[in-house]
Amino acid sequence: MSESFDVIVIGAGPGGYVCAIRAAQLGLKVACVEQRETLGGTCLNVGCIPSKALLQSSESFDETKHKFAEHGILVDGVKLDLARMQARKGEVVTANTKGVEFLFKKNKITWLKGKGKILAAGKVEVAGQTYETKNIVIATGSDSAPLKGVEVDEKQIVTSTGALELEKVPGHFVVIGGGVIGLELGSVWRRLGAEVTVIEYLDRLVPGMDAETAKQFERILTKQGIKFRLKSKVTGAAKSADGVTLTVEPAAGGGAEEVKADVVLLAIGRRAYTEGLGLAEAGVELDERGRVKTDRHFATNVPGVYAIGDVIAGPMLAHKAEDEGVALAERLVGQAGHVNYGVIPAIVYTWPEIASVGETEEELKARGQAYKVGKFPFMANGRARAMGDTDGFVKILADKETDRVLGCHILGPDAGTLIAEVAIAMEFGASAEDVARTCHAHPTLSEAVKEAALAVDGRPLHI
Repeated sequence: MSESFDVIVIGAGPGGYVCAIRAAQLGLKVACVEQRETLGGTCLNVGCIPSKALLQSSESFDETKHKFAEHGILVDGVKLDLARMQARKGEVVTANTKGVEFLFKKNKITWLKGKGKILAAGKVEVAGQTYETKNIVIATGSDSAPLKGVEVDEKQIVTSTGALELEKVPGHFVVIGGGVIGLELGSVWRRLGAEVTVIEYLDRLVPGMDAETAKQFERILTKQGIKFRLKSKVTGAAKSADGVTLTVEPAAGGGAEEVKADVVLLAIGRRAYTEGLGLAEAGVELDERGRVKTDRHFATNVPGVYAIGDVIAGPMLAHKAEDEGVALAERLVGQAGHVNYGVIPAIVYTWPEIASVGETEEELKARGQAYKVGKFPFMANGRARAMGDTDGFVKILADKETDRVLGCHILGPDAGTLIAEVAIAMEFGASAEDVARTCHAHPTLSEAVKEAALAVDGRPLHI
């Protein structure tokens, strides 16, 4: 007779494995289904972690070549060993995935190896074996979105997966899509010597982020050598031994032209991954975008079947999936698990980084919210000057009447770390004055956050 569980989680990405761990901590008997040979899902294997490893390595290479001399450090004959850089990336990935495997053993979580299929409420099939469970959690994540006329082969036309595995620096690296993934990987290959062109359908980069911040971000990336073709769409791609020829047209319509590339990265977004899960047969409803429909407690229309992470509505972010996994596990044992969707940070890990939490000016204006703005440039921050990283600014938005922080947008060094302070402030309903009155160590980049909070009231100290 097959083993039975309290919870079977399908998918071992950040949402799935965290949900499994938290459920096990709460005393439930847990299994997690994963078809990869390693745990961690897209994020740890072919997404967040390997891309950050290459971003770090490529930034170190770029600094050595172009920035160290400013600090009086002269390095002659700097060379790129791409094979070693890729090997290091692999070592980082292995350390992380092995870490999750250790956590599974520590928490006595059963890893069901293979592809999971929901046969009915309470029944999951894995590798021909049927398992019974009180609760099923769908945490299968997302996959790269396709584009008509652009056929991915992961060699010449690649998704993020293939872009992380290139064995040589392409002469011309063309990115289709001006979002997070495209800009991060475009930055990697630009630093390593490729000519990089980003083709974006909209008239701006990083849609959804604060428009002013995004515009300044575009200027900085342009200074770094990345070329942008905004308001443009790719309608075809022809591969040959010499590379790829893209057909590019204005987004509003008009004459087409050809753009030649050695490698093309397709990065127009991601879509929920539900293939082969048996959702239709089990009666699990999907929404108009192919995502699993859930209520505010992550429950689907089928009793005992839940879903979290990229496979449901909301931002496709690993930390959003993790928080949902924890909240759901706690709800399964009667606790009040909750996710505050108004305070989920979003980060682009280029250099400088761009980070955002809460609402943008455009969103506040659209809903008629009266607000105040406080901005402070890194050019006026002592630590940023000492580092030689003075591009960008901190921008805080606060309610005009109550002074409660409504959003924060940071473009600058370590923006992804700095945004956490504001996220905590917002989680506890803090005002800009609360942030401004909190003592910040000197000299630190975080002083720019304090100064932006002071600027909300028109009293920054250092500009």
